[in-house]
Amino acid sequence: MVTSAKETPMGDPLLKSDFYDVDGLFEEEELLARNEVRRWVRERFMPVVEECYREGEFPLDRALELAQLGTFGANLQGYGCAGMSSTAYGLMMQELEWGDSGLRSFVSVQGALCMYPIYAFGSDAQKEKYLPGMAEGKILGCFGLTEPDHGSNPGGMLARAEDRGSHYRLNGAKMWITSSPLAHFAIVWAKLDGKIAGFIVEREREGFSTPIQDRKWSLRCSVTGEIVMRDVDIPKENRLPGAVGLKSALACLTQARYGIAYGAIGAAQSCYETARDYSLSRIQFGKPIASFQLIQTKLANMLTEITKAQLLCWRLGRLKDAGKADFAQVSMAKRNNVGRALEIARNARDMLGANGITDEYPVGRHMMNLETVNTYEGTYDIHGLILGERITGIQSYGG
Repeated sequence: MVTSAKETPMGDPLLKSDFYDVDGLFEEEELLARNEVRRWVRERFMPVVEECYREGEFPLDRALELAQLGTFGANLQGYGCAGMSSTAYGLMMQELEWGDSGLRSFVSVQGALCMYPIYAFGSDAQKEKYLPGMAEGKILGCFGLTEPDHGSNPGGMLARAEDRGSHYRLNGAKMWITSSPLAHFAIVWAKLDGKIAGFIVEREREGFSTPIQDRKWSLRCSVTGEIVMRDVDIPKENRLPGAVGLKSALACLTQARYGIAYGAIGAAQSCYETARDYSLSRIQFGKPIASFQLIQTKLANMLTEITKAQLLCWRLGRLKDAGKADFAQVSMAKRNNVGRALEIARNARDMLGANGITDEYPVGRHMMNLETVNTYEGTYDIHGLILGERITGIQSYGG
């Protein structure tokens, strides 16, 4: 167990990808939180991840151990949550995605997409009912916004909620929902009298189902499903009273995108570290391929992009902790870091040659995962349009 923030195991590969000593910018408790998650990922998750990915399974029992490290709702205050800084939370997401994007997705959904909306928009009774159990990993949630025909345009959703006097009745379908087959409840966004509202829908409600989505090339170490609602009746107290309009749903996405920006660094680090070690040991033409100019240039490009991403997230984390972070700043970090991580993964795969397509090495898995991460929570191009609107003041999408 790591006992000091500065105490790093001999040969820890993360040392190879902190070129600007970014660790020196973080507080002691932030590094301690990161190091504990780092240790857990290496000791508990890495021994099983390749088999899980191969079989299309998620090691839920192991993942729930993360509750003991305070990862669920880590940056929320009270209700059994760890109350860490947003920066510490981001560093934890970085370590989780060093292991696998599916692991980080599971934690992001639980904290940023399910605990956060209850924390930010829920009633006192809802907070007391759900948040302590969620922090302990005893209650799992999922987030239902994306629909089969409405991804980048969530405002066009077809899900409907009808006020039936004593209760609400929900109808509609959501797709590409991480953890929905595992969840005890869903945060569902639906139109009520033409306006988007948030609702808590428990699994046991009649007419509620979560078919699993199989046949995935990517995020195979993650459980993905749908949400189907056919005349699902929920009590009036299940509506999130503070969730008003699409902006509330998008506020949840901002929280998740922040964690993704940090997480992508971890995936990029894993790919870079693997490519560096491989190039030093792989002998061709009588010498290690690390001695060739093309390989050295690729490694230099990888490390440069990782360093830029680290500094981008460090500053974003400090802005967020000061209450000054803007959703467009989060878009920049999500867009840049995931896009560059995907490029790093593709280059690492190329550097490993045929070995890069086997699960003896993690780069092929990261490369496939990052194709999804580059798409969900706002595609690379959509985030470019968000930034474009902020730069010009002109919205180039929507009506």
